[in-house]
Amino acid sequence: MIRLEHISWQAGGRVILADVCVSIPADTYAVLMGATGCGKTSLLEILCGLRRATTGRVLLDGRDVTALEPRERGIGYVPQDLALFPGLRVREQIAFAPRLRGLPAAEIDTRVNRLAEQFGIAPLLDRLPDALSGGEKQRVALARALAARPKLLLLDEPLSALDEHTREEAAALLQTVRQEHGLTVLHVTHSRSEAELLGQMRLRLDAGRLEVECAS
Repeated sequence: MIRLEHISWQAGGRVILADVCVSIPADTYAVLMGATGCGKTSLLEILCGLRRATTGRVLLDGRDVTALEPRERGIGYVPQDLALFPGLRVREQIAFAPRLRGLPAAEIDTRVNRLAEQFGIAPLLDRLPDALSGGEKQRVALARALAARPKLLLLDEPLSALDEHTREEAAALLQTVRQEHGLTVLHVTHSRSEAELLGQMRLRLDAGRLEVECAS
């Protein structure tokens, strides 16, 4: 469960987020909409610890994580640019977080291979990011985010760079991933159709304030 309590954030004297309060139940696929520059990415960064709120608290499964570092929050984050490491092959990308946590090599290999099979990227394990298509990069980024076995997955415009056919396949994959991994997902998008297709809970950020449009 995600709970944001009175989150505010300012930049350059401008209020970006104003007293944001919301609860997203566990195992829910929530979609956040809003205009460009309204603070959607900033809210994701506050959730995962990359940005500190001016005021307010972040609680995950009832635990106050406001002061914790990103690696201590148990969150998988896929930014809009995917942020793949240019010098690492696909298998190294997926293994990155488990290796940082000091897992045994055999366990890391097993985890990498399972995720690669699930995401259909096993034939790509020895490729560098420059040799991947947009859809392949997206799958690698998702597999990397899940390799640490997070309870919460944050997705910033994950389908925006894909063509229509690939977008439909990726949306179906996201639904499957949430169910199989028991995730709570918060997905940022500009697309109303995308939100209606995926969102069990739809949120809108406008003028710094968050509203719940729909909660099934």
